[in-house]
Amino acid sequence: MTASNIRKGSVTVDKGVRLNYLEAGTGHGRTLVLVPGWSQTAEQFRFQLEGLSDRYRVIAFDLRGHGDSDKPDHGYRIQRLAQDLHQALAALVLGDVTILGHSMGCSVLWCYFDLFGADRIARYVFCDQASFLTTDPAWTAEQTANHGSIFTPETVSGTATALRGADGAVATEGFLRTMATEGIDAEQFRWIVEVNLKMPRAHAATLLYNHCHQDWRDVLPRIDRPSLFIGGKASLVPTTCIAWNASQVPGAKLEIFEVDEKGSHFMFIENPAKFNEVVAGFMEAA
Repeated sequence: MTASNIRKGSVTVDKGVRLNYLEAGTGHGRTLVLVPGWSQTAEQFRFQLEGLSDRYRVIAFDLRGHGDSDKPDHGYRIQRLAQDLHQALAALVLGDVTILGHSMGCSVLWCYFDLFGADRIARYVFCDQASFLTTDPAWTAEQTANHGSIFTPETVSGTATALRGADGAVATEGFLRTMATEGIDAEQFRWIVEVNLKMPRAHAATLLYNHCHQDWRDVLPRIDRPSLFIGGKASLVPTTCIAWNASQVPGAKLEIFEVDEKGSHFMFIENPAKFNEVVAGFMEAA
């Protein structure tokens, strides 16, 4: 992270756990808060911190155990991360924010809403996340497409076991490879892997297992703030579920990146110009 306008800070939650955050912008306009996904980092939002801070105050968090935040030996479940986020927003006296969750970050936001409602939040952006990641064998093909499951109970356990193993870094790289386009710059992909590995693999495995067994389908219809859902046709997360998610939230907007628009799970890294334009357009219209 070399951009001179990006500042680093921290906030304390849950009896002394320190969360790192990156911030850019003067705060004279609206505030955009960015919540990364599983094993991801605030640093991976550098193109949004750089590209949107001329208009907004932009803050990206490292969740517990992620990036440069503290890595305690407990709390690696979605419910705790949602409570951490609620405490962090309060500690920074943030209110009326647009909050963007990527991947597991969406699950953190859905849990936050389930626990605290839309406290301190004016608008939501949900980027590329299924409402229930693990397939129920009783589901029909249509239900599986709508809910967006990309794991079976067996593959969740297998992935978590691989992450905890001696070759956890190799398993991580293989998993991340499915999240990017084949044409991603090699150096950029190495950077994605490097910052992901800042999270200890045992903690990453524990969190992944918890994350994959959460069901947020009943939360979506209760969301009562302007919302935007973003997906990508080159992503491992099916666009059918992104469209279904949007259909469940009253008045929600939907944006799908095409394959030729580098619409991978990391579209905000691979095509930041369009991503920033979409987010800014939503913030200005909402």
